[in-house]
Amino acid sequence: MREESAVVTFRSIPNLRASQFSCVNALPEYEPLWKTDARLSFTVTLAGRAGGGGGKGRIDNFACLALAEKRSQKEFEPTPAQLAKHPLALLAYVPRDAAIFAAGAVAGAAAKTVTAPLDRIKLLMQTYGVRAGQEGAKKAIGFIEAIALIAKEGGIKGYWKGNLPQVIRIIPYSAVQLFAYETYKKLFKDKDGQLSVIGRLAAGACAGMTSTFVTYPLDVLRLRLAVEPGYQTMSQVALNMLREEGFASFYYGLGPSLIGIAPYIAVNFCIFDLVKKALPEKYQQKTQSSLLTAVVSAGVATLTCYPLDTIRRQMQMKGTPYKSVLDAFTGKLMTYSLLSLSQI
Repeated sequence: MREESAVVTFRSIPNLRASQFSCVNALPEYEPLWKTDARLSFTVTLAGRAGGGGGKGRIDNFACLALAEKRSQKEFEPTPAQLAKHPLALLAYVPRDAAIFAAGAVAGAAAKTVTAPLDRIKLLMQTYGVRAGQEGAKKAIGFIEAIALIAKEGGIKGYWKGNLPQVIRIIPYSAVQLFAYETYKKLFKDKDGQLSVIGRLAAGACAGMTSTFVTYPLDVLRLRLAVEPGYQTMSQVALNMLREEGFASFYYGLGPSLIGIAPYIAVNFCIFDLVKKALPEKYQQKTQSSLLTAVVSAGVATLTCYPLDTIRRQMQMKGTPYKSVLDAFTGKLMTYSLLSLSQI
């Protein structure tokens, strides 16, 4: 059986110009492979003959070459019939990075929604002694008491009260954090254009601070809606804050929020690295080990920075007696913080 193969190459020929009779017609999805200044050469190999065979040739100053190559298409491009039958196939046109970002946002929103009841219980335990009109009440409540209080005030839906601002915050927070991180990485690169470990930590901390500052009003709204009685919607909380406390109230507690970001990231990275290296070498590259290490490092970092989180939450409250981080530390807040931590 005879097999044939051909090789086409192009070489530049000086002073060769297109004829006035030449015409180039290329459809939108095709690109011509020939060029005006070119020489066509070909090689043909004939297999299957005794002793082999073949030949070479060359064509100079040719007028045109009817050869075209179709442009590369996407990995998957649905047809009109498929789009009509399955509208979700439109997602094939979404850029990969945008799809990953959207998937992360949906996953984050789902995770926040699932854990919203526990988060609201934590917020209530952290701020119970500062709730408006309860200055004379006891300063802390337990886990079971918080569960019963939420059910009494709002029923089953009460455990998800304040979750909407938290979910809305996910997209702008992630977008600002990613953009800011890439920007800060350029600022912290050394003379060789490399980013050290310290540079990465600094870029991550600055990106976290930037995204926290931009989306902080939503965090305050989330807390007020979750722990202060009488509010049902975000708009009610926002209008009341503007009317009674001014725009600055949307940034109450920003100081401890920003202060807590850097140590949280540092402790998280440090514990993750130490735990990962402490594992036997055969377990270090396994997914389960990475997951367990991430949980341990995040837990230790959260435990370390928890007092600052409690300070932040109590400073976000209406009628808080604390005007600064120093004021909170010099008062009795540290006692409440440790007590709240032991109760959770």
